[in-house]
Amino acid sequence: MRKKSILKLSTIIVMIAIIGYIALNGFSVGIYDVNSLPSIVKQGLDLTGGVSIVYQATNTDIDNFDSKMDSAVTVFRNRLDSKGFTEATIVRQGTDRIRVEIPINASSTMKNPNEIAEFIGTPAVLQYLDPDGNVILDGADIESASSGYQNGQYVVVFTMNDEGANKISEATKNLIGKTIDIQLDGKTISSPTVETVLSKNSQISGSFTAESAKNLALQLQSGALPLNLTEIEARSISATLGADALQTSITAGIIGIIIILLFMLVIYRICGLAADIALTIYMLIVLFAVATIQGVQLTLPGIAGLILGVGMAVDANVIIFERFKEELKNGKKLRSALDAAFSRAYVTIIDSNITTVIAALVLYFLGTGPIKGFAITLLIGVITSFITAVFVTKYLLKLIIGLGIESKKLFIGIGGRKDEV
Repeated sequence: MRKKSILKLSTIIVMIAIIGYIALNGFSVGIYDVNSLPSIVKQGLDLTGGVSIVYQATNTDIDNFDSKMDSAVTVFRNRLDSKGFTEATIVRQGTDRIRVEIPINASSTMKNPNEIAEFIGTPAVLQYLDPDGNVILDGADIESASSGYQNGQYVVVFTMNDEGANKISEATKNLIGKTIDIQLDGKTISSPTVETVLSKNSQISGSFTAESAKNLALQLQSGALPLNLTEIEARSISATLGADALQTSITAGIIGIIIILLFMLVIYRICGLAADIALTIYMLIVLFAVATIQGVQLTLPGIAGLILGVGMAVDANVIIFERFKEELKNGKKLRSALDAAFSRAYVTIIDSNITTVIAALVLYFLGTGPIKGFAITLLIGVITSFITAVFVTKYLLKLIIGLGIESKKLFIGIGGRKDEV
């Protein structure tokens, strides 16, 4: 039993050291290169800088202008989210302007400010016209869209809603052998001859590249802009926290984590050691999640969410260890005291984590930009902290108990009494 516990504990520590080294430094094997996780973490506007674009509505005298401006903000948000710019800030200025601030970093799919402005500001008004110029179908009838590759060319494939399917089906019944115009923003991109009655699924071709087909599909998916918006300003902006802000924040975070690790070790001794190992695993999982999950970008609010997750991980361990101390003082043996402590503290930890998860979900679904980024990092931190604090710590403590250590004082730390098992 003792040898098995030593082997398992040693294996865990060695694996953590190897994975931690690879995560922080990366490695190369032949032609394969694995980048370090910090190098691929996507940074937000306040850390990396980006572009600021201002749009102005030209048709302010139309009905429901205010609600259409809000709809335009939603279209911008959908288009930016589809490109991975989830930390972009979109706000209305005055009555007829919209300001869009977009972070640009090494992981951004678009880095040219003009290209970004063209993508999010292009109306993408799609229309099918019969030979007499009557509109058969428009972008509002599209349910979903995606890019594809057929017959040696890139195409945009889309699915219509039920109303759109009925429109195109009824119209093309009388247009067999005739041509229809497919127009995008008033320009004809294709004039196919109707050979059969069209249905719910359709496609458009027109000398697309892979990127332009993908962008058009994303624009159609997000919907057409409800207003005529003119770009009146586009400029690059620098990182609002300064060039050295990220490194300073990382240094401060490392110092804080070292203090936490030492505190847990001094106050809770062997329990603190198990918590420190679990917290190291927690940090590796969170770093991997932040670096790899689509849509997560590191900003100041995001850093706050991660720090809050660390606090919750330590808080859960403190609750468990204090309960463990009480059980040991009541005369229970180590293993039975450990099981009782986790069993009784489990409900409290579950309650605190569920309330935080609910708050994070509300922020995610109702918030935008940095608020959504904070919610994502908070969710990652809370879920990971629960797993490491409850399951990993308990497993590690059971392995340590299996080493044959019998002094309760080594487990309960300061304030305990020396009892033997």
